[in-house]
Amino acid sequence: MKQAVLAAPALLTVLAATAGGAAPSDAALTGVWLGTLEAGAAKLRIQLHLEPGTAGEPACALDSLDQQAFAIPCEHVKRAGDHLSFDVAAVRGTWSGTVSADGNTLTGTWTQGAPLPLVLARVATAIPAPKAAPAGAAMPPVAVADLKQVLDHDLAAALQAGDLAPATGAGITIGVEQHGQRLIFTYGVATVDSVFEIGSITKTFTGLILAQLTEQGVVQLDTPVRELLPPGTVAHPPGGAEIRLRDLSDQHSGLPRLPDNLAPADVSNPYADYDAQHLYAYLAKHGVALPANAPFGYSNLGVGLLGQALANKTGLSYAQLLQREVTGPLGLADTGVLLTASMQTRFIAGHDPDHRPAHAWDLDALAGAGGIRSTAADMLSYLDAQLHPDRLPAAVLAQANGKTLPAAIALSHVTQAEVSKATHIALNWLHVDATGTYWHNGGTGGYSSFASFNPDQDVAIVVLSNTAVGANGFTDKLGAHIAQRLAGKEAVSLAP
Repeated sequence: MKQAVLAAPALLTVLAATAGGAAPSDAALTGVWLGTLEAGAAKLRIQLHLEPGTAGEPACALDSLDQQAFAIPCEHVKRAGDHLSFDVAAVRGTWSGTVSADGNTLTGTWTQGAPLPLVLARVATAIPAPKAAPAGAAMPPVAVADLKQVLDHDLAAALQAGDLAPATGAGITIGVEQHGQRLIFTYGVATVDSVFEIGSITKTFTGLILAQLTEQGVVQLDTPVRELLPPGTVAHPPGGAEIRLRDLSDQHSGLPRLPDNLAPADVSNPYADYDAQHLYAYLAKHGVALPANAPFGYSNLGVGLLGQALANKTGLSYAQLLQREVTGPLGLADTGVLLTASMQTRFIAGHDPDHRPAHAWDLDALAGAGGIRSTAADMLSYLDAQLHPDRLPAAVLAQANGKTLPAAIALSHVTQAEVSKATHIALNWLHVDATGTYWHNGGTGGYSSFASFNPDQDVAIVVLSNTAVGANGFTDKLGAHIAQRLAGKEAVSLAP
């Protein structure tokens, strides 16, 4: 539910006050009340439980039935005559009202941001919490159409007091496709067409650009990167192997994660002023020798260099090359390094891991490592092309740079090197050997993302969040949890 309406388990604070008549005793107020909170077109059923408490303070708990949030404790319960009030600190809400003379109606206002009327009537029997398996327990494979209902339950705790609680300002858009059936839905402040930074998932686009230019005969996977840089940028390494385009894409270049001359003027936007001249100065000093038996070493520098080198070769900027080779042919109008006017209006505000506002990141020479922004719908279209490169629409294949896409996508899936005993890497896609799943994740200062696809299972998943990667890796967990639910396997817990 959008926060402008009332974010998930963010609504539990109730106050009751009665106008006129004798004040009902605490014992008389014991029971269950049911009402509906209306905010625009949204309607949420609210269930209140009251019972005698200790030290003169009634005890209460609140259920948000449609959000599947149950037994949220009320605090600071205050009774003064016919007036009853309490908060639910977990969702920063308050309700205050009056008890009717017969003690069967609580009439008041729920306040959680904007005040909304909430009338609760006594009912004989409470609506019980659904009997569901524990959040991480296995259940039969979930159909795409039923996934949101299952996740509503699995995310109940996170929506109430965890990574998606209303006070965090968090928003997540989820996209799933299985056997051609597609579903996009949201939690928190996100909308289905919100634009997010996708961070390092950008690397898979850069890998596909490399595959495209390889299929078009512009470069080869074994072309030395030095040959794509301005003449004189870096010397040929004396008497040894040198870094190739393949090594940059499969993360075996021997380059460090970041260059040592990255010294941002604004640490909240750390890559904005790292331009090609900084990159070339680093390479001139470091060189492009390929270490013998270089191990897997995740390098933003390496993939950023790959994007810059391919752009140099074509005489385009990385943003232009991306549009020419991938987003243009696939019709991904909401995917790019630069925000269009339409994307800008839907660019959701980012937050750091502590849920404080975070600056968007602008990447220059290293854009190929993490500079793309996108939506869940465009990402699903991108992942659908990964699943079915042999079924691209005729309109895609008719384009000059679309006709090579089927072969390029297939090439980008060919594993190039080992990451670990259980994982290999293709052209930037990580491949889980046991399941056949390809995946990558991403993180910037205010956003995190996860994308995966499995050709054998014909399933693709994308999770886009406006909160940076935190200690618990919530976005990755959610992506894994969705895959496990679709497969009917035990699922990682999403509880705080």
